[in-house]
Amino acid sequence: MHSIELLPDETTERVVRRVWRSLADEGLPSQAGHRHPTNRPHLTLATADVLPAATRGALAEALDVLPLPLHLTGLLRFSGRNNVLAWAVRPDAALLALHERVWRILREADGDARSHPLLAPGRWVPHITLGRGRGAIWPGPDGRWLPPGAAAVAGRWAEARTYDSTSRTTDRIGPDLR
Repeated sequence: MHSIELLPDETTERVVRRVWRSLADEGLPSQAGHRHPTNRPHLTLATADVLPAATRGALAEALDVLPLPLHLTGLLRFSGRNNVLAWAVRPDAALLALHERVWRILREADGDARSHPLLAPGRWVPHITLGRGRGAIWPGPDGRWLPPGAAAVAGRWAEARTYDSTSRTTDRIGPDLR
């Protein structure tokens, strides 16, 4: 499985990593505990089973809109096989348009392959994962893990990458604007 991910600017990444560390320091599930070298704050736009060269070219062209504004708002909780604590991303029109374009490019490449339904336009809930785990809980109040004044953070989506879940590798895609 390949995912297309947006990466925040360095300042925003540091803020997210501080929240990761704050959760870990309290003994709570945190992405800080995920030690793989590809682990970093990101926003998943879409996924596909295959990523042929022509598709990579179309994605790079779509991602030429970077950088885009980034707005982190309150915390979200998702439950399921794994529970997730995440920082909500407030999407603006440009981010929604990019998401839909990337999603459509990958659907064309994958043909009839089944996409993750929660990543489809209209269902997508943009977020940056802070912690995850089976049966994981994060006792409230939610705001205690955010740095003072960081309930809302403004930055920019600086670059994009692909992540291959089979090889557990990443590749930059689109412009390198960092």
